[in-house]
Amino acid sequence: MNQQGSTADTPTPAANIAVVGGGITGLAAAHRLLSGGQHIRISLFESSRRVGGIIRTEEADGFLMELGPDAFITNKPGGVQLCEELGISGELISTDERFRKSLVLSRGRPRAVPDGFMLMAPENPLAVLTTPILSLRGRLRLLGEYFVSSAGAQEDESLASFVRRRFGPETLDRLVQPLVGGIYTSDPEKLSLRATLPRFLDMEQEHGGIIRAVLAGRAQKSRKAVAESGARYGLFATPAAGLSTLTNALRQKLEQSGHVQLRLNTPVQSLQRSSAVGSDSWMLETATGLEHFDAVILTLPARAVAQILPDSEFSSLTSELRQIEYASSALIVSGHQLSDFRDRMEAFGMVVPAIEQRKILAVSYSSRKFPNRAPAGHLLLRTFVGGAMQPEMLQQDDDEILDSVDRELRAIYGMHREPLFAEVIRYHEAMPQYHVGHCDRIRRIESSLQQFPGLRLAGSAWHGVGIPDCITSGRNAADAVLAGLL
Repeated sequence: MNQQGSTADTPTPAANIAVVGGGITGLAAAHRLLSGGQHIRISLFESSRRVGGIIRTEEADGFLMELGPDAFITNKPGGVQLCEELGISGELISTDERFRKSLVLSRGRPRAVPDGFMLMAPENPLAVLTTPILSLRGRLRLLGEYFVSSAGAQEDESLASFVRRRFGPETLDRLVQPLVGGIYTSDPEKLSLRATLPRFLDMEQEHGGIIRAVLAGRAQKSRKAVAESGARYGLFATPAAGLSTLTNALRQKLEQSGHVQLRLNTPVQSLQRSSAVGSDSWMLETATGLEHFDAVILTLPARAVAQILPDSEFSSLTSELRQIEYASSALIVSGHQLSDFRDRMEAFGMVVPAIEQRKILAVSYSSRKFPNRAPAGHLLLRTFVGGAMQPEMLQQDDDEILDSVDRELRAIYGMHREPLFAEVIRYHEAMPQYHVGHCDRIRRIESSLQQFPGLRLAGSAWHGVGIPDCITSGRNAADAVLAGLL
């Protein structure tokens, strides 16, 4: 009998794949693995009692509360495509047009970010010339970026260095630092521009400067590049019933497939290659013992990955992984009566520059940003503290954090009554810090991984921290595993 006939008569053995981590990255990876067909068996290991990671939606007394992220960007395809595949794209809603404005705290007062200012690209010179956020000298220096010569090709540069060089220190301190801080909770002196906002470096190289790029004949391409790099209006979406709609749909799809076993409350203790001669399998250890898999996708934080891999065999990889730093933060979700504020809160939210020396990083007005997040006449706020710039805030207990936030809301917005409720959600070392040199480090990590067929890493530490980035990372890891097995 020829080989083809023999293959037809012999059942194809199932490929056993482990996905470690049940956040959005792990769920997306497991979902993608289902495309491998009937001969794929997937075990998804999650150390906690639930899947979804930091995505968590709760309802109480008419408030729809996000205890993690509250939306995803739509111009990166990962989120929208996954919703379409799950059949929930019809449930997506966009932000409320009535309040599409962002604020920055300026000398104690919330002020509107200049119209058309995309992180550091001033598309409306008149708005820059009239903004009270910057002094006259600061405004002129910002617009004088047009005359600043290009520094030439640069391998990497910090955000602070780039903005200071091109726009001056006041634009950095008063606008760019808080706007970028709202995304990465990072120190701009350490944050890699190449790893986070590479389009701005490209704009400098292609056009000689950011304003020149905006004004260039190829403005459409340049504006798209800017839009892909920062705060945008109208490009955020979320399911009407909250982001847990997405993770719940993923879990349901996985459970109904018959090919996925969810292993909740099951932390992975170690991972090593099989010692059997000629074997490319992996041995994964939990509290119940060792299990063998043909491939493994790790979606844990970088340092957690380093902890479960033996240094004896993975020394170069684990050394690099341990160099990736993380920042901790806390989210305070609070419900209020709108009448309890002097300010009308008619915006999506406010970011706070470090130079203001406040105890909060940002405040998102959730019930202004998306409809049906609070009962009529009420307001739902999400206040952020900590991050790389204020790590000492996380050393306080919950009551101390709530007191600090209460004082800030009273001072900034004229709040004159305690919230109806307030809850502190802590995220310990949850945000990877893309420091200068991050891109080179990731290249070295990915090069080291080539020595270990069947092992893939995915998550927010590699090529982006947003939900679409994590989804794409998980799907790419799954595609690589399937390509190696099928």
